[in-house]
Amino acid sequence: MGLVLVAAAAQAQSPVSDGQKLAFDRGKGNCLTCHVIKGGDLPGSIGPRLENLKQRYGRDELVAILNDETQRNPQTVMPPFGRNRILTPQEIDAIVDFLQTL
Repeated sequence: MGLVLVAAAAQAQSPVSDGQKLAFDRGKGNCLTCHVIKGGDLPGSIGPRLENLKQRYGRDELVAILNDETQRNPQTVMPPFGRNRILTPQEIDAIVDFLQTL
């Protein structure tokens, strides 16, 4: 019975928690290398603080930034996570879901 509950809890995991895991993962999204994010450990200071993003950016704009920020800002140091296939479109969507909760 306990195993069933654990499996059900794993399936019920929200996209926000998946996005947070990716954003905080030092080997995948790695957002904390450059950004301060509430709840993240050892943040960087190269990029802006990631807060109030839903009020500042539409969903499509956040997806575009994660996909390839060089399209908006050719001088950026932010990696083109989508264009370089560092993150899949589904992973980018999950991170945007998380970022919109900040």
